[in-house]
Amino acid sequence: MTKNKSKEKHLYYLSELKDYKVAGGYPDIRGWEVRDADKRVIGKVDNLLINRNLDRVVYLDIDVDQTIIDARHDPYGTPADPEIKEFVNEEGQNHLIIPVGLVELMEDEKFVFTTRINHQTFAETKRIEKGAHLNRDYEKAVLSSYNRDKEPLEDSHVKHRKEEEYADNSIANRWDEEHVVEDENYDREISKRKPDDLFYDREEFDGVNYRKNS
Repeated sequence: MTKNKSKEKHLYYLSELKDYKVAGGYPDIRGWEVRDADKRVIGKVDNLLINRNLDRVVYLDIDVDQTIIDARHDPYGTPADPEIKEFVNEEGQNHLIIPVGLVELMEDEKFVFTTRINHQTFAETKRIEKGAHLNRDYEKAVLSSYNRDKEPLEDSHVKHRKEEEYADNSIANRWDEEHVVEDENYDREISKRKPDDLFYDREEFDGVNYRKNS
């Protein structure tokens, strides 16, 4: 990773943060199956992505099922970089991210599911390689794909999902007002909210409390 990329980096995989771990008493969902709106398996949770400014998990990192790759759909949308002529999923790109506010848990059966995204939409979403550095353009491309049938991203990003929209087994209700990710050597002075973090003030992340213990 270059020096410039390090400055831009705002998302970290849980596996690369030595001082972070899933807090005791909460399920570590890494390795759990992920199912779409039709309960079809689309992959498994490989990692969790944390915004360190917010000390909060914001995405699940999904190792996709071969059926997603075999569908061979071109990604929805267009590249943010005008120099890139084709928007395609390349060989070796077998991971997707899902905002935590779009998934729910089935703890007894140990799987994660979404009621909003089907297999085709997952197959048509831009993928990344395992462990790839994520930038804001990629995050926007993913959200645009998942929200393609909804209102524009810019119009909805500050709206909060109403409480009655959450199912009883949603992550938001299961872990409301609690801390699920903890940092053993946390310094409050290095975790100050930045204007760029307003990106996460949208329904896809609203109310989800994968956080560290203070």
